[in-house]
Amino acid sequence: MCRNIHTLHNFEPAATSDEVHAAALQYVRKIAGTTKPSKANQEAFDRAVAAIAHATQHLLEDLVTTAPPKNREAEAAKARERAVRSGRYATAS
Repeated sequence: MCRNIHTLHNFEPAATSDEVHAAALQYVRKIAGTTKPSKANQEAFDRAVAAIAHATQHLLEDLVTTAPPKNREAEAAKARERAVRSGRYATAS
């Protein structure tokens, strides 16, 4: 139902509003236990996504670090390697 929510802090370039929204959506889906709310719950679902995205954006703007920014491609490659080692991802032979 829900992919993992990925780290958004300390990347160059910074996380986009689409990435922040996608993380908020995944969080709300996980908490609500559904990927598609009923019509009766759609408004509450949408409000929650917007509020969480807003809070997340502020958090990312306020966080400080002395670490150098991470490279998206390098981090994605590391994640794929971890998945292969754990057996969650099959490589083409």
